[in-house]
Amino acid sequence: MEVVEVSFKEALLIPRPAVLVQDAEASLSLRPLTVAQLLKATQAHPDAEWTVDDVEIGHVTVVSQVITIHVQATNFVYWLDDGSGRIEARHWVDSTSEEDSGKWGGIGENMYVRVTGTLKTFGNKRYINATHIRVATDPHEVYFHILEAISVTIMADRGFSSAPPTRASASKGSVSAYTGQASKISDQYTHLPPLQQKIVRFIASQPLSEEGVHVSAIARAVGSDGDAQKISDALDHLMDDGHVFSTIDDSHFNLSI
Repeated sequence: MEVVEVSFKEALLIPRPAVLVQDAEASLSLRPLTVAQLLKATQAHPDAEWTVDDVEIGHVTVVSQVITIHVQATNFVYWLDDGSGRIEARHWVDSTSEEDSGKWGGIGENMYVRVTGTLKTFGNKRYINATHIRVATDPHEVYFHILEAISVTIMADRGFSSAPPTRASASKGSVSAYTGQASKISDQYTHLPPLQQKIVRFIASQPLSEEGVHVSAIARAVGSDGDAQKISDALDHLMDDGHVFSTIDDSHFNLSI
């Protein structure tokens, strides 16, 4: 299978899947990981697929700084460091192919790069068998990759659901970073003023999403209990106390639990 590499800005426009592929489909997947996770990956036996936290992985991608480059007759060896660990990435050279030379050109020491490939081992030393390497020209790509690796790892650890769960109905095995049981919501916020309690309970009742809840929906839910200024002040107090936070802009909010 050919892994199609896209730029960082193009990647931001691709919707992230709600689930991870598993079992037979794992070899067709592309999973973002840190170097530390690659170093902790395990195999049941030498011919088995690699797993990270008991989840099978296929193709992997990392964003790291190139520490050194060792040029050999048949391959290039890149020593990578992403802050969590160090690992080699190798690609095999076809000296007769101009396309191959262009594909791998322009990589230098101390540059940040995105590497895509598969995890291999030789002589008890693991490395990434690179199918593609490109320079990470956008400095935000480093942080984006770390956050994406964390997000996918949490999804793999806490389970998946085909329908978006609500905070009040999330099961014990699939609790998200912002999930709380309905009873815990009631107990945790009883000390708040009535308007703030209403806002928190409404946000908690909505389906989980990265975007959060728009302030207009909050205003409709609390009804006559608060005008625009009162709702704005209540949200400010909730943010100051760490109960809610703004998400994609200043008009969308999520719970901090």
